[in-house]
Parts: sequence; structure tokens; C-alpha cells
Amino acid sequence: MSEGTVTSADGTTIAYTAWGAGDPIVIIDGATAYRATNPLNRETAELLAGEFLVINYDRRGRGESGDTLPYAVEREFEDLAAIIEQAGQGRPATVFGWSSGGNLALNAAHHGGPITRVAVFEPNAAVDDARPPLPGDYVERLDAAIADGRPGDAVALFMTAAVMLPDEAVAGMREMDFWAGLEAVAPTIAYDGRQVGDALAGRPLRPGLWKNIDVPVLVMYGADTWPALAAGSRAIAAHLPASTLEPVPGEEHSTTADVLAAALRAFIKEN
Repeated sequence: MSEGTVTSADGTTIAYTAWGAGDPIVIIDGATAYRATNPLNRETAELLAGEFLVINYDRRGRGESGDTLPYAVEREFEDLAAIIEQAGQGRPATVFGWSSGGNLALNAAHHGGPITRVAVFEPNAAVDDARPPLPGDYVERLDAAIADGRPGDAVALFMTAAVMLPDEAVAGMREMDFWAGLEAVAPTIAYDGRQVGDALAGRPLRPGLWKNIDVPVLVMYGADTWPALAAGSRAIAAHLPASTLEPVPGEEHSTTADVLAAALRAFIKEN
């Protein structure tokens, strides 16, 4: 295992951890998560390190990575490209994304990133009434909360509108020790909102969304996950003609390292 940093196109420092050697696999976290908070990525990487170079990085504004304002979705495409070029030794990579990190992976592939395959786990989509759509002003409300010095309100909005937790559950969470860590990364929640875009609008995905993706895509969801998350994965897979939809053992928006490592290994070898 090694740790290091790369420099993105706008000068932002992006921190990463790498395991193994070989063709690169880059892991992208979803909203609020980063290396120090998601041990599943390390566990998965250790299972794959005998065959691949596995890289997990802190998205900008989280963990040990820097940030440079103003934000635009393209900055995160550049961050990913820098990770592949500098940490991945310039070899086109398989990119795996959790949740809204999957939307980022798809967006980057659509915009022509150095990506040979995309794998996603329960990416964000709502195309019917399987779940409530995000409010139309969701990103603007997040931005306003941060600008007003109310990071806790931004986290609460994410938890209720995006994660679909009830208000009373979120009120209890605000009293817990981990809440301060969520507030620390609250400015980045709007980044995920922008990456997701209108995919959670409660209407069919735009015909041109991800039309430029010409690499194999694996869309996974937990066999026992929440029905709305499974529906979102099915919608995205149906929208991408060259994709493969695969339910895997897992529930509550996650799976285990051995399941994920096996799925990624098989996907790479088959494509």
C-alpha cells in the first residue's frame, strides 16, 4: 500500500491510497464519504491487489484533498483524469463508483475521460414514483445553507431529501458525535447534487444523457436493498444499451468487499 497526492488541472491537490500493481481500478465514493470513513474500499482493494492497481482517492473538499472554488462538475472529471494519469501511471482505468459517485463515473466517461470500463453500485436515478424526486431547488438550498454558515442544515436536507430519512430520525442524528464530521464535508454535498443533475427528477432520463459512453458498463444493486434504489439502478441500466445489470448480495445501499471484488474481477475479465 502507498499513499500520495496528485495535482488536478486547476491546481487542487487530490490525496489517494493505492494497493497492488497492474491495470488500474479507481474507486469513487458517493456523497459525504472519503477514505477515512469508508473502510470497505480498503477491504475491496486488498482483495484485488494481487491482480490490479487499486486506487481510492478523497474527492475534492473531503478528507486530505484540497478544494478550489468555484466548483463545476468538470473539475471532478479533471480530478479523476489526474488520478489515472499520475497515480495510475497513465493507463486507462476501470472506474467504480458508489451511489452518486457512480453518476460521477458515468459523467466522466460521457465526457471522454481515460476510462476503459465503468462499474457502478446503486447510482442515483428516479424516473417514476418509486421514490420522491429531489426538490427542484435542492442544490440552491444546499448552497444557501453553506453560504449562511449552516452546514448542519445542508446535511439535514441531504438526509431527508436525498437519503429519504424521516425528519425525526435526522433530528436525533444531529445530537450524535458523527454529525460534526458530516458538517465538515457539507460544502461538497452540493457537488454530488450537481453530478446527479436531473437523474432524480422523477421523470424518464433525458435521451442524450450519457449518449457518448462507448465502454462497457456494469450496473449493480443489492439484492435486498431498498426498492427505490433497485429501481434507480434498473432505470440507468435500461438507459445504457451496452450495460449489464447485476443484482448482487447486499442490502441498505451497500454490499461486502468479497462480493464487490468478485464482481469487479469478473467484469474486467469478461470485457
